[in-house]
Amino acid sequence: MYRYETTEIVATGVRRIEELRARLDAQGPLPRIWLGRTRRDLEAEAVAASTIMEGVAVTVDEARRILAGDRPTGISAEDIGLVDGYRNAMRFVLARADADAFQWQSELVLSLHHLVLGGSYAKGAGRFRETQNWLTNRASGAQVYLPPPADEVPSLVDGLMAWLQRTDESGPVASALAHVSVAGIHPFTDGNGRTARIVASLAMYRAGFRLPQFTSLEEWWGRHLEDYCSAFDCLGTEWAPDSDVTPFLEAHVQAQVAQVEALSLRNTTERALWTVLQDAAVSDMGLNERATHALYDAFFAREVTNRYYRGMADVSEVTASHDLGKLVASGALQARGAGRSAHYVAAPALYELVVQHAELDPRWLGTPGDNVAQRDAVLMGLANRLHAAGAASVV
Repeated sequence: MYRYETTEIVATGVRRIEELRARLDAQGPLPRIWLGRTRRDLEAEAVAASTIMEGVAVTVDEARRILAGDRPTGISAEDIGLVDGYRNAMRFVLARADADAFQWQSELVLSLHHLVLGGSYAKGAGRFRETQNWLTNRASGAQVYLPPPADEVPSLVDGLMAWLQRTDESGPVASALAHVSVAGIHPFTDGNGRTARIVASLAMYRAGFRLPQFTSLEEWWGRHLEDYCSAFDCLGTEWAPDSDVTPFLEAHVQAQVAQVEALSLRNTTERALWTVLQDAAVSDMGLNERATHALYDAFFAREVTNRYYRGMADVSEVTASHDLGKLVASGALQARGAGRSAHYVAAPALYELVVQHAELDPRWLGTPGDNVAQRDAVLMGLANRLHAAGAASVV
C-alpha cells in the first residue's frame, strides 16, 4: 500500500466536500425526472471524457446519443461498445454500492473491467494481465512507467481490496487512494485508467456520496488532462510500493472540490431552465412533462432525432412522433431533413418562450437568429436572476 499524509490541503478539501454534501442534502429530494436527466447528462460527459482520455475519439453529444440508443454515423462498432461498456460499469457501481452484502474483492474489479471493455476477449476483458506491460508517452513513444510484474498483480489487488474493506478514511481520501493504486498496479492489458476511475467513483458511492456531482470527476480530469497526468508523477518511473502518493491525493481532492462547486453552479441554473421548459410544455402546449427532454436538448443546440427522444423519454416511436410533431406545431422546434436524417432543432420562438416564462427582460434574448448567442444570453439571465435571489448555488 502506498504511503500518504493527510496534509492541510487534503483536510481542508475533505471538509469542503463534506460541507457541500450537507448543503446539497439540505435542499431535499430532487424531482425524479430532473435527477434522472442530470445523471444521464453527467454520465454522458463522464463517459466521453474517460474514453477520450484513453484515445477513443467520441464527443459528448455523440456519447449522449449512443447512450440513448441513437447511434451516430461515423462511429465504429468497437468505439460504441466501449462507450456502452463504460456506462454499464458506472451503472453497475451505482446498483451495487448500497448492497448489504457488498465486499471489496478482486472479483469486483474484474467484473468492472469486463464491463468497461465491453466484454472484449481480445482486449483481455475481466482478466488480469499475464505479461509485463508499461506506459509510454503517446507523443514520443518513450517508456514513462513500469508497473509491477504480472505474477504480483493478483496479490496486490487483493491487498488494495482488503484495505478498502477495512479503512475508516473519508470517501474523498479512499477514492483518491483507490484511483492511484489501481493505476499504479496497472493490472490489465487495456482499460486500466477507465477501471481506476470507476473504482474511485465506487469508493465515493460507498461513503454515501450519491449525488452525481460527487461521482463525475472524469469530466473534470478530461478538461485538465495535463494536471491529471502530472498528478501521477509521484509514482516515479517504475512500481515502488512505498511511494509517497500525497501529491496525487492533494490533486484528487482539490479536483473534487472544484468539480462539485462548478457542477452545483451549473446544475442550479439548468434546473431552473428545466422547470421553465416543463411549464411551457405542459401549460402552453398541453404535452406530458416528458416533452421537456426535447425542448431542453434543442435549447442547447443539440439535434433531436425520433430515436434519441424515444431513448430519453422511454416512449414508443408513435408517441415520440406525436410529441415532436406538437412541439413543431407550437413553433418551439423546427424539423430538418427527411428519412433517417430527420431531426429537430430549436426555433427562435423557443428562446422567446423561455424569456417569457422566466419573466426575464427581453433584452436577454441577445442577437436574433443566433441560437448559440441567445442560449448563452438566456442562461446568463437565469443565472443572474438566481444570484439576485440568493439561490444561485450551494457554494
